[in-house]
Amino acid sequence: MANVVVIGSGIAGLIAAVDASAHHHVTLITKADLAESNTHYAQGGISAVTSSDDSIAEHVEDTMVAGAGLSWLPAVEVLCAEGPGSIADLVAWGVEFDRTGAEFARGLEAAHSHPRVLHAGGDATGAGISNALAAAARSRVAEILEHTFVIDVATHTDLAGTRSVVGVSVLTASGPRFVDADVVILASGGAGQLYRHTTNPTVTTGDGVAAGLRAGAVLADLEFYQFHPTALAVPGSFLISEAVRGEGAVLINNAGERFMQKIHPLAELAPRDVVARGVQNEMRSQGGQPVLLDATALGEKFLDERFPSISKACRRYGLDWSTTPVPITPAAHYWMGGIATDVDGRTSVPGLYAVGEVGCTGAHGANRLASNSLLESIVTSRRAVRTIGLEWPEHAPAGRWPNGAVTELTLSIDDIYGRSGEPRPVVDRVELQTLMWDNVGLARDAEGLSAAATQLARWRPATAEHRVFPDWEDANLLLLAHAVTAAAQARHESRGAHYRLDYLDTKPELARPILVKATNNA
Repeated sequence: MANVVVIGSGIAGLIAAVDASAHHHVTLITKADLAESNTHYAQGGISAVTSSDDSIAEHVEDTMVAGAGLSWLPAVEVLCAEGPGSIADLVAWGVEFDRTGAEFARGLEAAHSHPRVLHAGGDATGAGISNALAAAARSRVAEILEHTFVIDVATHTDLAGTRSVVGVSVLTASGPRFVDADVVILASGGAGQLYRHTTNPTVTTGDGVAAGLRAGAVLADLEFYQFHPTALAVPGSFLISEAVRGEGAVLINNAGERFMQKIHPLAELAPRDVVARGVQNEMRSQGGQPVLLDATALGEKFLDERFPSISKACRRYGLDWSTTPVPITPAAHYWMGGIATDVDGRTSVPGLYAVGEVGCTGAHGANRLASNSLLESIVTSRRAVRTIGLEWPEHAPAGRWPNGAVTELTLSIDDIYGRSGEPRPVVDRVELQTLMWDNVGLARDAEGLSAAATQLARWRPATAEHRVFPDWEDANLLLLAHAVTAAAQARHESRGAHYRLDYLDTKPELARPILVKATNNA
C-alpha cells in the first residue's frame, strides 16, 4: 500500500482519489471546497463515441485535425478508445446524462464530425459530474484536506542522481504542514488567472504546474492557451457554452450582420481559436465594442430547458437572451500545455503524476477539440492509478519525442523570484493579468512579447510576505507568465491557439514541441 497524495478536486483529482483509495492510503488536498473547480463550471459536456453512426477512428481524426499538427497520435488513440468505457463508469458513479428516450442525447460542437457530446442537466454537466464524484470521494478517501494550499512538491535525489517524490509541503489555516507521500498526483487544473478575461474560477492560478516545474518536471506546449470565443461581456466573464452555437445561435456585429461566414466554411462552428480571433478582429473594427451572440431564434422555452444556467446568469445581469442578442468577448479558457506526461500521466520525476489540465499528454496538440478535456481527465487519471507501484519508465515522457525533435528552454528560478535584498517591486496580479492579456493573448508579435518579458523581469513575488494563499498564487502566476511568454517568443509561426501577427504562416518544419525546464542557481 502506497501513501498517495492527490492535489485538486476537479474531475481528474476526484477520480484519481476514488480509484486509488481501493488499494492505497489517499490524502486528497484542495485549496477551496471539495467541489470548487473548473469541472464544476463546465457547461459544454464530455465527448465520447456512444452511437452506431459514429466511430473511434472519426473521433481520433477530428482530434488530430483540431490539434493542428502537434497532437501525439498514441495519446489521441488512447483518449478516444477509452471514451465509451469512461461514460459507463460515470453512469455507474451516479452521473445522470441527458437522454432522448433510452439513448443519450448527443450535441454537436465545433470541429466534431458527429454529434457526440453528452450533457448532464443541460448546461450543468460539470456540476453533475463533480457532485457525484465528490460524494464518492467523501465516502472512500482516507483524508480530505480542504482550504489547504500546496506550496511545493518535495523530492529526494539519490546517489545515482535520480530525483523522486517524498511528499508535499502545504499551508493550512493553522499553519504549515508536511505530508509524506510515495506518490503525488497533481490534478489542480490550469492557469486561467494569468489573463484579465477568463472563464476559469479564481482558484485556477497554475499552482500544480508551477510546483511541478520547481520540482524538476519538464513542461510542454505552454504557448498554446485556448481562448473561448463567447463569454458574456460582463464582470466575471461568464462562459456561454459552444453548445449554444451548436444548436444554431449565431454571432453578429453591431450592425446586425453575421461575420464568421466570411472567415471559415464552418462559420460559428469553426475551431475555437478561429472563432475567438474572428470575434476579436470584429471587436477591433467596431472600436472595441463587444460583438453579439444571437440565440433569439431558439426561443425562450428551449433556452431555459437546454441552457438553464446560462439563462439564469443572463437574467442576473439584466439580459433576456431569448429576445435580445447578448454581448460577448473572448476569454482565456483552457491550457493545452502543462507538465509533460506519457499516456499514463507519468512525468519526468519518478513518483510525480500530472492529470487533467495540469498535465500535457500531447492529445490536445496546439488546439483542444471541444469537450475532450473532461474525457482526458477521466482517462488519464484512471490510467495513472493503475500504474502506481509499477516500475517508472526511464523514457517517461521523453518517449513522445524519440528523435529529440524538440526545442528546449531553461528558466532560472533565482532570476525570476529574485535574490534577497534585490530592489524589485512586488508583482500586482491585476497588472500581470492585463500585461498577459494585452501582449501574450489571442494575437502576439515580437514587440509585445518582448515588452511582456521586460516587464515581468521587473517584478518579484512577495516571497518575504508569503503568509497567505494569494501570495503563493501570485508567485506561481509570475513564474508561469515567464514560461508562457518565453515559449510564445520561441515559436516563430502561427499554429492552433498560438497566433503570431509577425509569423502568420504555419511552418511544417516547426511542428515540434517547445519544452521548458527550470534551474535553481543557489
